[in-house]
Amino acid sequence: MPASFMHGVEVTEVNSGPRPVTVVKSAVIGLVGTAPIWSISNAPAVNTPVLVSSAPDAAQFGPLIKGYSIPYALAAIQSQGAGQAIVINVFDPTIHTSAIAATPFTFSTTGTSAGTIKLGHMGVSQVVVTSDPAGTTYTLASDYTLDAVNGIVTLVAGGRIAAGATVLVSFDYADPTKVSDANVIGAFASGAYSGLQALKITYGTMGFFARILIAPGFSQNPDVASALTSMADTLRAMALVDSAPGTSAATAIANRNVTGNAFDTSSNRAILCYPQELFVDNGIDPTTGLTVNANSIAPLSQYVAGAMAAKDLAKGYWWSPSNTQFQGALGPDVPLYASIIDPASDVNNLNAEGILTVFNSFGTGLRVWGNRSAAYPTSTAPDNFISVRRTMDVIEDSVELAMLQFIDQPISNALIASILASVNGFIRTLIQRGALVGGSASYNPAENPAAQLSAGQLVFDIDVMPPPPAERISFNVTIDTTLLQQLGQSNALSTGTIPA
Repeated sequence: MPASFMHGVEVTEVNSGPRPVTVVKSAVIGLVGTAPIWSISNAPAVNTPVLVSSAPDAAQFGPLIKGYSIPYALAAIQSQGAGQAIVINVFDPTIHTSAIAATPFTFSTTGTSAGTIKLGHMGVSQVVVTSDPAGTTYTLASDYTLDAVNGIVTLVAGGRIAAGATVLVSFDYADPTKVSDANVIGAFASGAYSGLQALKITYGTMGFFARILIAPGFSQNPDVASALTSMADTLRAMALVDSAPGTSAATAIANRNVTGNAFDTSSNRAILCYPQELFVDNGIDPTTGLTVNANSIAPLSQYVAGAMAAKDLAKGYWWSPSNTQFQGALGPDVPLYASIIDPASDVNNLNAEGILTVFNSFGTGLRVWGNRSAAYPTSTAPDNFISVRRTMDVIEDSVELAMLQFIDQPISNALIASILASVNGFIRTLIQRGALVGGSASYNPAENPAAQLSAGQLVFDIDVMPPPPAERISFNVTIDTTLLQQLGQSNALSTGTIPA
C-alpha cells in the first residue's frame, strides 16, 4: 500500500496481489456557459468538453466580454489559486445572433477613427454595405474592409465610397442573450451530447468526471437548477445553484418554499449559493468596444466552486467549504448582516434554512459561510453536510472503480479476502489522513446466500463515518462566587501572587 494518496487518480505499481484502491479526483469543476469564441482563432468546438488547468488554457475561450459567462467564471475560479475545470461552451456564433436591418452610418473624417464606421456591436457577420439611398452594393476588400471581431468598417482609398459618405449597413451580430436554458441543459441527439449532458462523456475522454457543477448566469433558473442537480446525481457531484441578482435575504429564505423556484429543493447534492457578488468588471462592453471599468454583479457559485477546489487540494475533500476566504469579489450585491454571536443575523438565518452564503466582518475578508446542502433542514442525516456527502462520493467512486480488477474472477475465499484487503487498506489510509473517523469493510455470509452466489453476485458491507464539521462551538460560562474566597489569602499577600 502507498503511504498516502493524492487528490487525483493515482496509479501504483505493486509486486504482487491486488492493486490498492485509489482516490478519484474531487476538485474538478464542471462549467457550462457562453464564450465569445468568435473573438479568437482555433477556438474549441461548441458543446465540446475542454479541460482548463491554467490561464493559457482559459484564454482559448476568449477575453472578458460582457454578456459571456465562461471567461468571467474562469477568472473567478482561478483567482482562488487552484483547481481544474471541464468547460463546455454552448454559445454558437452561427446560431445565436441578432440581425440589424439596413441602417445609415457615416464614415468618420476626424482623428484616429477617420475613414471608419463603428457598428455598435462586436462579432459581426453577414455584413452588407450599400449606398444611401440604396442602389449600389459595395464590395468587401475593394471598397471597404471589415474588422468582424470589433465591428468596424473601414473604407478603402480609391474605392467607390467617398470620404465622409453615409452608407447603409445591414449585419448580424453575436448575441449571447439568444442562448436558451435548453442550450445549457443540453441533450443527446444525432449521436452527440450537448450542454450539461456532454459532462457524461468526460470519464471516457479524460479519465474523470467533474465533481463541482456550475452554470453561472443560468443556474438561478429553475429548469437549469433542476438539470444541474440531476447531473450531480448521475456523476456523484455537487450542483451549485445561484439566486437571482438583488434578492433580499428574506426572499431567498422564502424561495425555499416557492414551488418551481430554483431554491425549492431538498437534494443533498444541491448547494444553494446566495447572494450574488459585486466585482470590478474589467471586461469589454460589446456595444462600445471599450473596457467597462465599473462595478458589476456576478453569481456566487463561481467563487464558491473555485474556493472548494482550492481547499480540496490544500486540505482535502473532507474539509467543509465553509469559513474559506475567497478572492476577486467586493462583497454581496445586497446588505447582509454577518455575526457569529447573533443567532438572528442574516447569515445564521440563511444557514438555518440550508442556504450557503457569505460572511464578511471586520478583518475577515469575504468567506464562504455554510456547511449544509439543500437537504437541510428537511433531512438531519449526516450527509446533509456538504463535506460528508462529498467524502462518501469519493469513497463510493474509488471503491467501485477499484473493483474492475476483481470483476469476472472466480468466486472463492481468496477473492473475498483480496477484495476486503484492498478496501480495508484504503479505509485505513483515509482514517490516517483524517478523512474518516473510523470504518471498515466486511463480508456477511447471511447477505450472500447460495442462490445469489450461484448467480455470480457478491455483496460486501462498508461502514464508515466521515468527520462532521465543527459547525457550532459552545461554552458554558459560570460566574463562580466561591472564587472570591481566594481574595486576601495569606500566601497571596506575602508573595504577591494569586493562587491558581
